Amino acid sequence: MKHILHIDCSPRDASHSRDLSAALLARLLKRYPGAAVTRRDLGREPVPHAASAYATALSSPAALSSGEAATATHLSEQLIGEIERADALVIGTPMNNFTVPSVFKAWIDQILRMGRTMGVTATGEKTGLLADKPVYIGIASGGVFHGAHAKQPDFLIPYLVAAFGCVGITSLQFFPLQATAFLDGDRLATDREALVAAMR
Repeated sequence: MKHILHIDCSPRDASHSRDLSAALLARLLKRYPGAAVTRRDLGREPVPHAASAYATALSSPAALSSGEAATATHLSEQLIGEIERADALVIGTPMNNFTVPSVFKAWIDQILRMGRTMGVTATGEKTGLLADKPVYIGIASGGVFHGAHAKQPDFLIPYLVAAFGCVGITSLQFFPLQATAFLDGDRLATDREALVAAMR
């Protein structure tokens, strides 16, 4: 492994998801000490939500081949290129209202592009055009959303499985750090260490 893309989504500096993604990255770098890391901090420097020009460029094959399309899709190309150059992704995200924060959704909206990262089969099914690679996703949640004692719905994990699957990336591993609003720092540190130790 030569190149890792590290993404954080929390707006908070003292963030459980940031701590978790940093620990996941550290473990990966211990395995591959020479790996380079590209940093994309969506919490501190969010990418813009899809604008009119981008939506228009993607609205039809004719629009996508127009002169304006290259400008409208410049950011999308940059973000897709970061994924393509990476051998693995490490992502830290909070769970916001049962799913991903809007800054993460804005990033996803830029990388899911018909004809670029996903295609359509003869029978009309979507097929991914990117190479599969491991994606390690640390999730911090104030409540409990995963496992036998879940108290709230989970739209985050199924959504990310579907979104990444659309572009051909299916090797996802999730690390849910739960009940952060209720557990003390020592217990959360123990839980975080246990999650990172389970990293495959």
